[in-house]
Amino acid sequence: MSVYIHSFASLSALGNTPEDIAAHLRTRTAPGMYPREGWLLHKALMLGGVEGALPSLPEGLSRHDSRNNRLLLAALVQMEASVRESIDRYGPSRISIVMGTSTSGLDETDRYLNATAKEQPLLFWDYAMQELGNLSAFLAAYLQVTGPRYTVATACSSSARALISGVRLLKSGLCDAVLVGGADTLSRMPINGFNALELVSDKLCAPFARERDGITIGEGAGLMLLTREKSALEVAGLGESSDAHHISAPHPEGAGAGKAMRMALESAALKPSDIAYVNLHGTASRLNDRAEATAMRAVFGTTTASSTKYLTGHTLGASGIVELCLCALTLKENLPLVPQDFSVNHKDETLPEFGLLLEENTRLKRPLIMSNAFAFGGNNTSVILKGA
Repeated sequence: MSVYIHSFASLSALGNTPEDIAAHLRTRTAPGMYPREGWLLHKALMLGGVEGALPSLPEGLSRHDSRNNRLLLAALVQMEASVRESIDRYGPSRISIVMGTSTSGLDETDRYLNATAKEQPLLFWDYAMQELGNLSAFLAAYLQVTGPRYTVATACSSSARALISGVRLLKSGLCDAVLVGGADTLSRMPINGFNALELVSDKLCAPFARERDGITIGEGAGLMLLTREKSALEVAGLGESSDAHHISAPHPEGAGAGKAMRMALESAALKPSDIAYVNLHGTASRLNDRAEATAMRAVFGTTTASSTKYLTGHTLGASGIVELCLCALTLKENLPLVPQDFSVNHKDETLPEFGLLLEENTRLKRPLIMSNAFAFGGNNTSVILKGA
């Protein structure tokens, strides 16, 4: 049984609409990427943010009013006609929602507690805002659908896991359409947490560069509407693993990452040589890039691959869906692939050679893309998208 993508939308430092994102992918510029004050004590930090005003939540949904949910709403309104059509066609009870996040409304809680401690006027706050399940609860309330809904929280693979879970719901017959995706917004707790682990770079991240010294955190959101009805974009293969090597460090040989990639290829009945491009997890931390390079070499030998995180930042739990939306847009619009940028830094020649894309204006030779999203605890996902 095949599963297809009928509509999708995302927001990130690259932009808020498909047109803006496509334009910035072509020029490899990210208007939302710049140093920002107030997230770390005593210094600015390079962060990727979503620029511009976001839609307000409708009256009656104030307990869901977090920036995460506003980002989701901004994505949803771009594809709402398609979602409403599915609701009318299948009925509210046959529509499922699966989201992924690692922060939910944590920033709203932080601001509320700060205001309380400083005896400042309090903003409206509800405990539900910070619940991880609030993303799916909000979308179900907004759309008035009653099918199975839940939120996945597996750190940086969360929204990719949400897509995998959504595919399973469709294949099980529990629903006829599923809205999958996720969101994560800038928040002091994860930013300071990653900084305490010495995983945050003071400058723009440099995936697979000799000088790489950590991640650039970003925020973003993405949604995809999946059904069994044929369309131009197919979810062709799924892979997932949990090697549990270490709570925060990847397996040094990329064992779990390699397993997820092989599983995705097997489920799609494809050979490594069939994949035209791999969107790498590529966080620019020293251990993650080496582990992924090692796994890529073992699975693919050499292929065409790059990380887009220097344009979006690492959007944590949203990174899986944000980057899958970039892959879907690339397939839909036949966009040039994003090369790895070594204009400021140098390629790390000590990493296994696996085919990092360096040339500009390279386009897909076949409409098949794999996207990787890996997380703490050895939680790994690989998803293959196929275009018409």
